[in-house]
This record gives sequence, structure tokens and C-alpha cells, in this order.
Amino acid sequence: MISFTCDYTEGAHPAILEALQRTNLDQQPGYGADCYTAAARARIREACACPGADVYLLIGGTQTNSTVIATMLRDYQGVVAAQTGHIAVHEAGAVEYTGHKVLTLPQREGKISARDLETYLEGFYADGSYDHMVFPGMVYISFPTEYGTLYSKAELKAVKTVCEAYKLPFFVDGARLGYGLMSPDCDITLQELSGLCDVFTIGGTKVGALCGEAVVFPAGNAPEHFFTMVKQHGALLAKGRLPGVQFETLFTDGLYFSIARNAIDRAMELKALFVSRGYELFLDSPTNQQFILLTEAAAKALDGQVAYEVWERLPDGRAVTRFATSWATTREQINTLASLLPTA
Repeated sequence: MISFTCDYTEGAHPAILEALQRTNLDQQPGYGADCYTAAARARIREACACPGADVYLLIGGTQTNSTVIATMLRDYQGVVAAQTGHIAVHEAGAVEYTGHKVLTLPQREGKISARDLETYLEGFYADGSYDHMVFPGMVYISFPTEYGTLYSKAELKAVKTVCEAYKLPFFVDGARLGYGLMSPDCDITLQELSGLCDVFTIGGTKVGALCGEAVVFPAGNAPEHFFTMVKQHGALLAKGRLPGVQFETLFTDGLYFSIARNAIDRAMELKALFVSRGYELFLDSPTNQQFILLTEAAAKALDGQVAYEVWERLPDGRAVTRFATSWATTREQINTLASLLPTA
């Protein structure tokens, strides 16, 4: 069985395992006060070209999103996101659990538009009874989106402009950031992204680490006592060296970006394979998540040999499926898929 169900089916990149083994018996203080976390922060600041950035290392994506949002919002505020946004659909109400509503906007291929955002905000404040409503207090997007699509630099700038006009912090969830940045369709760098948002994350869990997400406040603008509030949310790891060693390794010699590029290369091969066999794309994703309209015959041919996700079923019998590649996907796995896939 080969799996394309998600991008964290494998454990960790061998360089991370080697680093964890090599440093295993080195005695270090806890809670992120270790030398490896310090080195990881320095490398991330350098990669982002933000020498004054506040950088925190947390463990999981849901935990990180809910902690960042809860600590940046006032009690009466919610966070604006796409209807398909990860925090709105796939995090089990974690944001609402902290007391903040997810305020959803229409989406197009997973993205919100600056125009829709501005229209929503104008409508909110034009309502004479807005004091009885949940105030929009932050804007959230993911890069890439849940559909593997990317915001262009112009789209990000437009959203940022609206956020600035309404004094809303702009949060970019980068759980798959490496896969977005290494896509040939991406027209923005990590340094440019750092200048277009108030806080963003760099995902390790999905991009080569055993676990871990880096939270970056580019302008050194972390909420006051953020460290303490991370602990309040159960997100502070006693053995902070664990994400520290991993992120130091990922951001040494460009490893994070080179392994992310592998996922993109394999995804493009996977997409070309399906198209060459006559399959229709649900949408044309430029990243590691590929959405294929799979026929019943193909599903039967792959059953028990290839794992993937079914997102929805269409009236004509086809299924909208997601095939995700990862930093560890091999060309041999793509070739195995090719040997099993019938013509549509």
C-alpha cells in the first residue's frame, strides 16, 4: 500500500532524526530556554530577514492556531476566515472553544478576496446594532489554502490594505508554507510574506519534522506575555529542545525549502499522470495537494493498493479526491501509481 492521503504520513527527515540522536544526552534547560531553540530562532529570523522578530516554537497546527488567535483577540471579537478555512472546518471548533467565533466569508478555490472582506466590514459597521454582534478582530488565511491554491503577492497586499484600514491583524497560517513557497506559481518570497502580515506560522509537522510549528511575529509584535499565555493554553512543551533541534535542522543549508520542493516536483508528476490518462482535475492546484475527479473504475483499480482522501461524491458517480505528496514522496511511488491507474 502506498499512501497519498496527507503530507505527514511519514515520520521525520533523516537529518532531523540524526540531530535528535546526536544531541540526545546533552543536558539543556526546558521550556525553550535551550541553545537549540535559540539557534532555531536565529535561523528563522535570518530566513525571514526580520532580525527583530519574535519567534515561538509550538507543537501542533490546531494548538498553534487557537493559541495565536485567542491571545490576539479581545473577548468580544471573532476571526474572519474563508468558509473552507482550516480553522472553520477541520479544527473541531478549537477557536470557538477559546471563546472566539469564526466569521466566515465566501471563498473561491479556497481564497477570500479583499473586495469581499471590505464589503463584509463595511456592512458590519453600517449595521446600527453592531454592538450586539461579534466584532471582527482578525483576518485569517492559510498559505497554501485547503485546496492547495496560492494567494498572489497582489492578493495578499490587497487583503493587508483592508486589514490596515480597519486596524485588524492579518494572520497567515503556514502549516504547508514550504510547499507554497516552492511552487513554481508562487510569486512571493518568505521575506516578502514577512512584510505583509502581522503574524504567520512556519509548519514543520507537514514539512519534514516529527512535530512542531514556528510562530513568527515579524515586527517583534507578539502580544504581551505571550509566553505565559502559550502555557495557559497547554501549548508550552517542557522539553522545548524537541522543536528547537528540528527547526534548527530544517533551517540549516536550506533543508526546509529543498525537501518542500521535492513534494512539488512529485505533485506535478502525479498531476501530469492523471491528465495523461484522461482524468479531469477538480481544480488546478500548483502545490502538493492535487484534486482529481476519480471514476468508479479507477477507484476499484486502486482499492487496497493506493490510499487517498475522498472529499465528496458527484451525481455522475465520480469522486472528488485529494492526492497529497510530501517531502518524502518518491518517484518510485509515482511510478507504482502509474502502473495501477487505468485510463479514464
